[in-house]
Amino acid sequence: MKIQFYNSLTGKKEEFVPLVAKEAKIYCCGVTVYDLCHLGHARGAINFDVLRAFLKAEGYKVTFVKNYTDIDDKIIARAQESGQPWAALTEAMIEAHDQDMAALGVFPPDIAPKATQHIAEIIHMISDLLAKGFAYAAGGDIFFRVRSFLEYGKLSGKNLDDLISGSRVEVNEVKEDALDFALWKKAKPGEPSWQSPFGEGRPGWHIECSAMAKKYLGTHFDLHLGGSDLIFPHHENEIAQSECCHQEAFVNYWLHNGMVKIDAHKMSKSLGNFFTIRELLEKYHPELIRYFVLSSQYRAAVNFSEEAVERGLEGLDRLYGALFKVEGETGSKPGRLGPQSDVAKAYHQRFMEALADDLNTPMALAVLFEIAKDLNKGELGAEGYWLLHDLSRILGLLEDQPAHWFKSERIKTLKTGDLSNTQIEELIAQRLAARLSKNWAQADQLRDQLSNAGILLIDRDGTTQWQRK
Repeated sequence: MKIQFYNSLTGKKEEFVPLVAKEAKIYCCGVTVYDLCHLGHARGAINFDVLRAFLKAEGYKVTFVKNYTDIDDKIIARAQESGQPWAALTEAMIEAHDQDMAALGVFPPDIAPKATQHIAEIIHMISDLLAKGFAYAAGGDIFFRVRSFLEYGKLSGKNLDDLISGSRVEVNEVKEDALDFALWKKAKPGEPSWQSPFGEGRPGWHIECSAMAKKYLGTHFDLHLGGSDLIFPHHENEIAQSECCHQEAFVNYWLHNGMVKIDAHKMSKSLGNFFTIRELLEKYHPELIRYFVLSSQYRAAVNFSEEAVERGLEGLDRLYGALFKVEGETGSKPGRLGPQSDVAKAYHQRFMEALADDLNTPMALAVLFEIAKDLNKGELGAEGYWLLHDLSRILGLLEDQPAHWFKSERIKTLKTGDLSNTQIEELIAQRLAARLSKNWAQADQLRDQLSNAGILLIDRDGTTQWQRK
């Protein structure tokens, strides 16, 4: 099966041909750990988690590196504002990041390097650039000569002559050219710093990723991932400094996820429409967030709204419902059986082909719904159960037990006095007793009480099943 990705470097969809057959070396730009992660971070993490799972399902040996930027201007500024040591801030935010990713079902990377643990590698790379004439010292800082890299702009499509100093580049009067960017910044009072041959200071943002990628993946590797907001200047600068240092291609395929908008507006703290992952998890089951993210192709901009997330509940209920129909209240799974029939094999093939087509998760979800439909009609049996179960888990969905899913509070309501599972069971028992004594008025009253609390009762074969609406 041919795998294709849209390569931001070439601006077109290309067949994925790894440097080593059936191996994929991947670097993903991680977060700058000065604040809690937001919905935009969740989108990238979930989509690239699926990418990794898909490649593994296709038999690839995957090395997935995702860094922490734990020294940066924003970190220093936030630490000074809050009055806490910068290292304490970054450690707290790294721990929070890892907790948020785990809550969303995102698997940790194979390697999670911190920039501050790779100062030696950063210094070595800067020294190479200085020796080759691609970098220079000025005012105690080290800068990269942007115009020395003749292919600068090949990722972003930007023309050097059209870039305006101060718009997206750092203004510094000691630079040879306004476009040059810092590789090393001289130490300032009260800021963290390290010793180097260029003087005491700290690394610039861009060189950190290049040095960490080189250490763990080599000077030339397969895939580099990140948000589309990183294309310029961060990824453009990574390419420039890496290719000048190593004198070879840096990355073959650049994949960038689209941005998140809130009710059609750019997500921004100043607009009051900024949602952290933790705020979302206070209201929504994590699979609802994953479903919302995967309902759009990763490259497209996506519009977040509460209505859009809550619409996903119907879809997940349909998928879980197909498994529940087989398991029932007992939760008994059928014997494991791989796709045996031509129909099941065709479904499996279509699902994998959807993900092979530039990670088309909406199409993959559509295949899952077709499987669920046939499973509900009794046309696939055990092979259909496991097909739906296993393919869904490549997307990080259907990780809960079906019976538990329908009893869980998938969307946390704002009502006070919501009923616990134990209270619900007690009210159902009271209703059953009222029905047995033919006290229909009391039985109806109890049903209404449960319904008003968001509980759906399903009377079937002399028993009552329930689920949260």
